[in-house]
Amino acid sequence: MTTPPPVRRSSGYLARVIQPLILLAVMWLVRLLDAVLPGSWNHVYGIQSWAFDGLDGVVLSPGLHTGWPHLIANTVPFVILGVLVALDGIGRFWVVTAVVAVIGGLGTWVFNPPGTVTVGASGLVFGYFGYLLVRAFVARSLGHGILYALIALGVAVLYGGSMLAGIFGAGDGISWQAHLFGAIGGGAAAIATRPRRE
Repeated sequence: MTTPPPVRRSSGYLARVIQPLILLAVMWLVRLLDAVLPGSWNHVYGIQSWAFDGLDGVVLSPGLHTGWPHLIANTVPFVILGVLVALDGIGRFWVVTAVVAVIGGLGTWVFNPPGTVTVGASGLVFGYFGYLLVRAFVARSLGHGILYALIALGVAVLYGGSMLAGIFGAGDGISWQAHLFGAIGGGAAAIATRPRRE
């Protein structure tokens, strides 16, 4: 009886890393189509606060951006933080993404002024940030907790100042609500998907 060759762990990690890149590729494709086709998808598919027909934006708005500078600004932190989340597993990455989108989107829908349209992946960026910070406290062992604490510390050093500014010092036209509730969604996702303690 022959046994199948062992699966290389490196291929497993590659599959994980690809997940946020797939989502990012969709965002870039959507931005390209929105730029070349007539009209704007932002008002149709963005989160329109307090409007029930704007609730579809909870799911769709992270893929939309106001322009190329907006998308470019979100790309680097999205890739870095998304890859760190995806290293936990493919399924976990998509669950975290879904939880962040729903909690962040609903919080934005409720707490933004009525009629405000919100788009962009920054809610996901803040959600991944919140997930990584809380993940350090709900790791399955002390060793994993220390590892995630170091990752969270590195992320905080790189992005902590801009993350806090994105919530407490957001300028005009920037939705601090999406940032805050995205981060809350990330923390909730870390707790909801926490592994059993050893």
